[in-house]
Amino acid sequence: MPHVIADARPGGPDADRMSVPGAALCLDFYARLASGTAVVTAPSDDGPVGTTVSTVTSLSADPPLLLVCLAHSSRTLAAIEPGSAFAVHLLTEEQRGRARLFSTATPTERFADESYEEVLGVPVLADTFAWSICVTEEVRAYGDHCLVVGRVAALHLATGRPLIWHDRGFHALAEGAAR
Repeated sequence: MPHVIADARPGGPDADRMSVPGAALCLDFYARLASGTAVVTAPSDDGPVGTTVSTVTSLSADPPLLLVCLAHSSRTLAAIEPGSAFAVHLLTEEQRGRARLFSTATPTERFADESYEEVLGVPVLADTFAWSICVTEEVRAYGDHCLVVGRVAALHLATGRPLIWHDRGFHALAEGAAR
């Protein structure tokens, strides 16, 4: 396994020898991160849009804020701007098909057979582990993604077990792991 060290400070004595890990090695590192799986949806002029994400995190409880990462190329990101609303849906371990649908299908196919309702003007998918409607506070570009900070305006909690994304695949928690 290669070791790449990128701890030389810019302008410091080791700056000329600094080796930065390439994208492929970084993606291999990121694949080792375990995370929940979510679908982010938003209204758009062309109808509802949505995409599967694995980077959602709580940012603050007071005020209640969520952080979501979306690729620059995402149609969902294009529908999200400061002051607009979007939804974050946490998926259950039985919803691998839904996660794949929202990551690979065309925008029209993603909602063709989906049951959803509008809550505060945002498409909310039926039967998820939990969902939250957020009002966009900030969108900031970093690398090939944007960080989207949303203030929680509404939420719903259901029962179930989360769908986990790890090592480029979907997984369920081991029995007893969610206690």
